Amino acid sequence: MGERKVVRDAEFQNFVTRRWPRLLRTAFLLTGEQHAAEDLTQTTLEQVYVAWRRVGTADDPEAYVRRVMINAHARRHRRRLREFLAPKDDSGLAREVPDTGDRIAQADDRGALLAALAQLPPRQRRAVVLRYWEDLTETQTAEAMGCSVGAVKSNAAKGIAKLRALPGLAEMVTQGGRSR
Repeated sequence: MGERKVVRDAEFQNFVTRRWPRLLRTAFLLTGEQHAAEDLTQTTLEQVYVAWRRVGTADDPEAYVRRVMINAHARRHRRRLREFLAPKDDSGLAREVPDTGDRIAQADDRGALLAALAQLPPRQRRAVVLRYWEDLTETQTAEAMGCSVGAVKSNAAKGIAKLRALPGLAEMVTQGGRSR
């Protein structure tokens, strides 16, 4: 029994080490705040660790973990419990380090993009983050959000339409298109 636990712990540690940056990025995009993202990621991993025997043998452990994260975020939002660990202007805090090749990191004005994303309602934000930043299919996004593919399409389309309607983002895209 003890030897199996050591192996499971090592597998979990390996998973966390490899996936931490991506999980933290997803949590940051969902919450809009670095501290809240770290809390959400940690809470998610605590829940996953308890069930790691099942999760580790699943076909796609990352999809399972992403689903746990989405559910944990939805529960927090439903309860309207907001912890303000840092002011909204957290410019003095260390920023998330993006994965190499991360397309978001290539944006000229990441702050404006994240501020715009934070203006979306939670379900639209989840759909946009999972579809376009995590590059999941509509089916994978629906599974992660626990809804139908039609709801994903609707929420993603509404979210993208709201983002396109924001003047600051439209200017940023237009300027970026001319300079390249």
